[in-house]
Amino acid sequence: MSSSLPLTIVGSINVDLTARADRLPRAGETVGGGRLVREAGGKGANQAAAAARLGATVRMIGAVGTDADGAWMRSELAAAGVDTTSIQTRDQPTGVALIVVDREGENQIAVCEGANGAIELDGVVFAAEEAVLAQLEISMDLVVALAAQVQGYLAVNAAPARDLPDAVLERADLIIVNETEYALIPALRTAKRVAVTYGADGARLFESGVEVASAPAVQTTVENTVGAGDAFCAALTIGLASGVPAAAALAAACAVGAAAVADPRSQPLLSSYDTYLAP
Repeated sequence: MSSSLPLTIVGSINVDLTARADRLPRAGETVGGGRLVREAGGKGANQAAAAARLGATVRMIGAVGTDADGAWMRSELAAAGVDTTSIQTRDQPTGVALIVVDREGENQIAVCEGANGAIELDGVVFAAEEAVLAQLEISMDLVVALAAQVQGYLAVNAAPARDLPDAVLERADLIIVNETEYALIPALRTAKRVAVTYGADGARLFESGVEVASAPAVQTTVENTVGAGDAFCAALTIGLASGVPAAAALAAACAVGAAAVADPRSQPLLSSYDTYLAP
């Protein structure tokens, strides 16, 4: 079921520079004793890698620079099983995210968009049977264009939190946010289908403001929360776009998110989607 879903991810591709420290710094504070990790990241790329590892047929639409980081990001996505032929090359440097992660797995992130700000849809065709998942680390104009051009299932991960134009709110088949983002975007209270994650309290699905499904969080050891939300988004989009019942799709996405939290990588290793579905 999940392996037959054609899924296109439109979004950011970044190099993640992650400092692992005992705790997060306060404003103006320097925290020593950190360990630096350099790995593939970006919300778009994270979701693409997760979806491919879950078994979907995934292509990535994004942009990288002509630098060595751009070549590296392409190779990392290809190694995860993602079709990279639609990744564009721009004169800007490949995007970078500066991340600090504490011993509990919580994080602070600053993103430098670089080539992510120059993604174009010229010549891109979306098939009617194809699902599309986008995030907000790309321009809102691009998200609005997707709302007009995508023929099939359209999911939007509204992160980082920004107000969504009516064209996106009315077109999106699914909007995914965490509880903080849900609070920051009031228009989501009446959107037709919104999934909200609540960390240790699991996730809920709302239709026009009415809760229609919920799922508890899966207990796990927290190693890194950076890629967990992206893995959740990929899994929920795969499930709902494939016709999995809402409650089962939400529970599977929570299980995938838990597996991602237990993995120190921003692009965690995952099993096939069906293994996360409750029997």
